[in-house]
Amino acid sequence: MSSGTFAPAPARAGKMAVLRSQIRMELVLTARRGEAVVLAMGVPLLVLLGAGLTDVTNVPGDDRLAFVVPGVLALTVMSTAFTGQAITTGYERGYGVLKRLGASPLTRPGLLFAKTAAVLGLIVVQLLVLAAVGVAVGWRPHFGLVLPALGVTVLAAAAYTGLALLLASVLRPETTTGAATLFYVLMLAAGGIMFAAPDLGTAGWFLLPLAAHAEALRGTLSHDTAVPLPIWLSLGLWAAIFLTAAARKFRWE
Repeated sequence: MSSGTFAPAPARAGKMAVLRSQIRMELVLTARRGEAVVLAMGVPLLVLLGAGLTDVTNVPGDDRLAFVVPGVLALTVMSTAFTGQAITTGYERGYGVLKRLGASPLTRPGLLFAKTAAVLGLIVVQLLVLAAVGVAVGWRPHFGLVLPALGVTVLAAAAYTGLALLLASVLRPETTTGAATLFYVLMLAAGGIMFAAPDLGTAGWFLLPLAAHAEALRGTLSHDTAVPLPIWLSLGLWAAIFLTAAARKFRWE
């Protein structure tokens, strides 16, 4: 009987292995947070059913669901990618979680990528559930322009994630929670989700990313019309600015 040769080969984990592990952890932790689930699913679902099935708000056109459901889909993207992410990351810094991650092989861009990828994964599930509810109550979407709808959704999610991480990097956890909640309420009020908002023209799409995203989803999914170029530019600009700023300003502690 011959004895084997013990040949340890210690080495740093590969970048993809590190990213996969962090993405998995982000998904697990988010699923365990009840308040995150309520914010991401409960609030949009209540808005969908309340504004879509009753006359409590005024919406343009005769088809309430064609206006409300795409707006709610845009709202849930902001809920998950911005509000939930900002609050979570802020408290992760306050509790020292990020400080410990800083001692791992995970880099700042790596954490940014992992959080964005996890957010996109969660958003896919949320959008499918909310769209299914919308169809169940009478919404009749078009599928000819699904790819542009997905494209603007990815841009919106990236922009919100970058802004969330930036806020969590420069503000205290309690201040981050307040700022994220205020931004959420203002966007919900001015974004034309539950009711028709004042028409600010093209400038409004650059000032209100939620309004731009909602308008893009209404056009593609409810009316089978192309996404206007200014909306692509608006969401692309938001994503580029805030992802870059988050990558530069992000602090582990």
